[in-house]
Amino acid sequence: MAEPDEENIQKQIDEIEAVSSIYEENWTVVDEAARIFCIRIVDQEPKWTISLQVTLPPEYPTAAPPVYQLNAPWLRGHERAALSNDLEEIYLQNSGECLLFLWVQKIQEFLQLKARSNGAAQHGDKGTDEAKAEHRASSISIHSPSRHVSLSEAHCQSTDDEDLPTMVHGDPLTDRRSTFQAHLAPVATLKQVKMHLQKLYQNKKIAGATHNIYAYRIYCEDKRTFIQDCEDDGETAAGGRMLHLMQILDVRNVMVVVSRWYGGIQLGPDRFKHINNCARNLLIEEGYNEPAGEVSKMPVKRKNPKNKKGK
Repeated sequence: MAEPDEENIQKQIDEIEAVSSIYEENWTVVDEAARIFCIRIVDQEPKWTISLQVTLPPEYPTAAPPVYQLNAPWLRGHERAALSNDLEEIYLQNSGECLLFLWVQKIQEFLQLKARSNGAAQHGDKGTDEAKAEHRASSISIHSPSRHVSLSEAHCQSTDDEDLPTMVHGDPLTDRRSTFQAHLAPVATLKQVKMHLQKLYQNKKIAGATHNIYAYRIYCEDKRTFIQDCEDDGETAAGGRMLHLMQILDVRNVMVVVSRWYGGIQLGPDRFKHINNCARNLLIEEGYNEPAGEVSKMPVKRKNPKNKKGK
């Protein structure tokens, strides 16, 4: 068996942390040493459930796909073959990239279609009409305008402090005397990123945190590119992992800061899980897990605002 290189190891670690923090109770570690994991994917009707078991080979993701197995007693014949073909097509279209979230999304779409077609078969034309209406409704992004401001609007708006979108704060999480708390704000420009950080650090407790890890993503609609970056603030690789989570969730025009107050007891890898979970929970609470349209494969620009403490 080939030995994984450092790039693949780090990409697998980042993807596992991000996906496990998204799916939480539906994520199972089957054999960590062998890199075998299972994701249980459930539609609104529990009877339509598929377990996706994956084994991550040393060459994944740069040179090989995950080895996968689809487990569902009702999944047979042409349906199983069609879904397998879809997953393999995703690999061919995204060769060299992390695939787990894309595969789970495809399986979720498959389950939704399965549930709708089954309902239509049971209820006739009425069920078909309802399924179509449900599909149309599910395709509409329901982001609140107060939270999601397009870049074109931002350029026309004043950037005075009174017009800065409100930053919201998540519930603190404490583990072994270390406390983590997420803060989230809509952003449409790099200037707003800087202004939000300056305003946040006016809070002496937050400014005095051991680490303030942040990441942001801004989508430029005219250029169809993302401006995105992150800051570890001394917690090595934490910002990059949080940005990876935001990329997997495909959120845009938002920044997240996670403050950590160290309690004197080392948490090991659990600290990264807590950072991502705090960020994920607040993003979901604020509606940033809703569909935002197709922006896959977009170019990315990296920008660094000035150091938050001016050092």
